[in-house]
Amino acid sequence: MLSDPWFYLVSIPAVLLYGIAKGGFGGALAVISVPMMALVMPPTQAAAILLPILVVMDIFVVKTYWGVFDRRALILLLPGALVGVAVGYLSAGAMNEHYMRLLIGVLSLVFGLQTLFGLKALASREHRVVSGSLFGALAGFTSFSIHAGGPPLTMYLMPKQLPPLLFAGTAGIFFAVVNIVKLPPYFALGQFSSSNLMYSLILVPLAPLGVKLGHYLVKRSTTTFYYRGVSYCLVLIGAKLLWDGASAL
Repeated sequence: MLSDPWFYLVSIPAVLLYGIAKGGFGGALAVISVPMMALVMPPTQAAAILLPILVVMDIFVVKTYWGVFDRRALILLLPGALVGVAVGYLSAGAMNEHYMRLLIGVLSLVFGLQTLFGLKALASREHRVVSGSLFGALAGFTSFSIHAGGPPLTMYLMPKQLPPLLFAGTAGIFFAVVNIVKLPPYFALGQFSSSNLMYSLILVPLAPLGVKLGHYLVKRSTTTFYYRGVSYCLVLIGAKLLWDGASAL
């Protein structure tokens, strides 16, 4: 595959897009990266190749946003996320990923549309233990299974109306923890073959570039523009996940 130009034509923009999403847009837009890479390889291989790259991205995200995050949100979200990762590992192979795409697609589409049209949000503007735990668990589970944890996390954080940099920092720290926790289960499932790690090594120099681009863009975004952009991303990604899930059934 290293000699296949399509590998580079698809994987390079996919990794850059993921970095931009992690660097400033909460990870929702990153959902499209695995389907992009799945054009030239199996989706499970694409997810395995991406995970080490995501961990490197997280190093730059944590360095960029350290001290710029909502502590209360992380305290409520992360315990549920760890449970979600554990459930994802224990159900690996038994869970139908197409139904997961349908579920996250519907939630993303509904949430994005209701935000754009000013309808009542699924999550409260205040931090709540129950909703934080549920959205955290859903984000952890879908992040482990199909690298689609961004939409559930965005659905929880958006109603809080955090400043763009605080939103991006909170999401960045959240996924830095989740991705580190995902490493041992992925290793136990045999996802880190020598060939997959070689592909990761080739693409990893793009990690800091994508994160820096995302941070550059979010710093220059007004709050209104930022949240409308995130809402449009959720609608587009929701539609994409719905299409992928429905067409595979």
